[in-house]
Amino acid sequence: MTVVTDAKNPQSSAAELPTQYTPGEVETSLYEGWVERGYFAADAKSDKPPYAVVIPPPNVTGSLHLGHAFEHTLIDALTRRKRMQGYETLWQPGMDHAGIATQNVVERELAKEGLSRHDLGREAFVERVWKWKAESGGQIAGQMRRLGDGVDWSRDRFTMDEGLSRAVQTIFKRLFDDELIYRAERIINWCPRCLTAISDIEVEYQDDDGELVSIRYGEGEQSIVVATTRAETMLGDTAVAVHPDDERYRHLVGTEIVLPLTGRRIPVLADEHVDPEFGTGAVKVTPAHDPNDFEIGRRHDLPMLTIMDEHAVITAHGPFQGLDRLEARSAIVAALRADGRIVAEKRPYVHSVGHCSRCKTTIEPRLSMQWWVKVGPLAKAAGDAVRDGRVAIHPKEMESRYFGWVDHLNDWCISRQLWWGHRIPVWHGPDGELVCVGPDEEPPSGEGWTQDSDVLDTWFSSGLWPFSTLGWPEETESLAKFYPNSVMVTGYDILFFWVARMMMFGLYAMDGEIPFRTIALHGMVRDQFGKKMSKSFGNAVDPLEWMDKYGSDAVRFTLARGANPGTDVPIGEDWVQGSRNFANKVWNATRFALMNGATVEGPLPAEAELATTDRWILSRLGAVVAEVDALYDDYQFAKLSDVLFHFAWDEVFDWYVELSKTTFAAGGPAADASRRVLGEVLDVTLRLLHPVIPFVTETLWTTLTGRESLVIADWPADSGFRDAAAEAEIVKLQEVVTEVRRFRADQGLQPGQRVPARVELSGTGLGAHEAAMRQLLRLQPEGDSFAATASLPVAGVGGTAHGRSAMGEVALDLSGTIDVAAERKRLTKDLAAAEKEKTQAEAKLGNEGFLAKAPEPVVAKIRTRLAKAEEDIVRLGAQLERLPQA
Repeated sequence: MTVVTDAKNPQSSAAELPTQYTPGEVETSLYEGWVERGYFAADAKSDKPPYAVVIPPPNVTGSLHLGHAFEHTLIDALTRRKRMQGYETLWQPGMDHAGIATQNVVERELAKEGLSRHDLGREAFVERVWKWKAESGGQIAGQMRRLGDGVDWSRDRFTMDEGLSRAVQTIFKRLFDDELIYRAERIINWCPRCLTAISDIEVEYQDDDGELVSIRYGEGEQSIVVATTRAETMLGDTAVAVHPDDERYRHLVGTEIVLPLTGRRIPVLADEHVDPEFGTGAVKVTPAHDPNDFEIGRRHDLPMLTIMDEHAVITAHGPFQGLDRLEARSAIVAALRADGRIVAEKRPYVHSVGHCSRCKTTIEPRLSMQWWVKVGPLAKAAGDAVRDGRVAIHPKEMESRYFGWVDHLNDWCISRQLWWGHRIPVWHGPDGELVCVGPDEEPPSGEGWTQDSDVLDTWFSSGLWPFSTLGWPEETESLAKFYPNSVMVTGYDILFFWVARMMMFGLYAMDGEIPFRTIALHGMVRDQFGKKMSKSFGNAVDPLEWMDKYGSDAVRFTLARGANPGTDVPIGEDWVQGSRNFANKVWNATRFALMNGATVEGPLPAEAELATTDRWILSRLGAVVAEVDALYDDYQFAKLSDVLFHFAWDEVFDWYVELSKTTFAAGGPAADASRRVLGEVLDVTLRLLHPVIPFVTETLWTTLTGRESLVIADWPADSGFRDAAAEAEIVKLQEVVTEVRRFRADQGLQPGQRVPARVELSGTGLGAHEAAMRQLLRLQPEGDSFAATASLPVAGVGGTAHGRSAMGEVALDLSGTIDVAAERKRLTKDLAAAEKEKTQAEAKLGNEGFLAKAPEPVVAKIRTRLAKAEEDIVRLGAQLERLPQA
């Protein structure tokens, strides 16, 4: 699709526009042109005010899914608008190294060769991962280009690149020296398949069919019953706990009972954590294999017995040693049953179970020596920054969820038992010494010194993203210009896991300076029925397929129209089709306008030279600019998209363009004025639409104006022009036209069928619009044989059609246009059916016995049927009255 622009000759420009918009022919070339001309490059030396947003870094293993497309559409809309408003705008791109996911990908490749990472060794394996990244990683970057992301590619970063690695080592050293990083044995989420600790966000919970087994510990009156879904963990029990106020067990507190199958004696203790109303009110305590039990164990100084290895194989001495945890579970229950210890068994017992998000293996809570961040002071600072207003969370109701997290945050496990990632910069000495090494320091040398084998949690490096991507720890021009970032746009689902950590690290590293001024939270994309999208559900969508089929603008506009702050976004393909239709409407209407001489050349005519329709659309245009600005500032993407959709489609294309046709046909100064107004309206409307649908608007705007690019055009300002009288006049005109169209449809007339009519508008204030009305309504002159068979009253501006101010009419001669007898028969039949429906509904609603027994939804449905029948009776009766007499 080749477009040649000629602002001096709009008809020539329009002729170069194909009759049909084909997105695939222009999108790639337009985007590459934007990049080549440096439109998205941010200049840290600029004296323009800064506007900075960092991309939530996608995984290097990932490809573009609808969630990415949704989030990127919102960020791109914000940054494109700010760029047009004159800000030095930075949308910072980059990717996350995705420790577990990337290591798994490369290990699977090795497995195809009959190798494991251990066969290669650590250094060679890491080299193999870098090679994979260079050859196969980061395909999402190309997909981002396809979507139209206006990122500064010259600043592209990777969480494992040299600069960001230096930032990670720097902040680790600083936290370590401030005693905010320590090493300790704690309960963590352990994946027996990936053989590493994983973060809370990497645990997916689902309802599994399991078993609930009630086991009797002890003998006779000294016995107590506990219930568990993980019978194998009883081998590691070191106590039974009850609530201190539970009278049932008070006589047992302080005594010891025998743990079945082991012969070990364990204490019965009192702890307020126990819920006396749940189950038997007594719980088994396995401190090394349950997070709650671990806390009980710490409070009561209990032994912590690890009874499984890293593969979840039983290590406790005895008959179950060497069994996998699930094999051990069945064997232990069988042994307890044989010993008469089983009080009750429930199968299936549906309960929530955590699974590794990467390999779907059931997570095993496990006591392990790990590295931790002491989050107390960091989390307090992150909470205070929102409480004192330095950082705003949008929507505001999400603040309570944020505070609920940061105010009760546990210390953060930052170590992972992987080879791919930022290796922990701590060296262990031969006598247990620990030395943390900064980026410019030499590690200790000599016999017995080794670097810690663990790597850092991926969230550790991504927590530095708002400032590490700008060059920190160096004092760079970019850091001075673009920190703090302007806004963080991300999903509410990672408010805790990522946003809170960026807040903690930003405030700490930047000496109390916030990382961003606003946190704008969006929801998750779901299917059209509100279900989570998943390959396993069969409802996952590849956005690239929709882009191929409907164009990137259609996908972007669909996503933006669903983006209400903090709420989930249902989306279906038919909605994308609707957005494609909108893009086509914009194309066709602009092409028509250009073919009819719409222009942006010269100043707008003086107000006195403008027709009412011109003043109306300019008044509405100013109001829409102001409304869209306010909605952008409030991150109301759905509402602003809806405002633009209805203004463009309904008011500009369906009304103003149509009303202008008669003006253009008449010619003269009025036509010239309207052509200039139409050019102005299209110019501003395309600018307003551009941040959301950049491709079609770029093509049309450059054709309309002959200028370089919408990307660097000025954002429209509210002209301040308002004309309430013109708006009221056109609203009244629209009401009349709509009413006559409805009447025509009720009479069964085809939309294009011409009907003789007498139009009397004197005194209504609408006289100047008679020609336009006749054109819109397909009304031909009355002629000598005209005989009115139906008449519709026309109110004056500010009046009602049935009130005293009704001073005009539209009289129609329908003789010869419809079969009156057949139409009367049809309407009479429909009226009888509506009256029967009304009678039946009234009978049911008048039956007290029925109302007492029927469910409320059934009653509500009947009330709806009654209301519909009553409306039909009024409508059909009016249509019968309007029919000409036979």
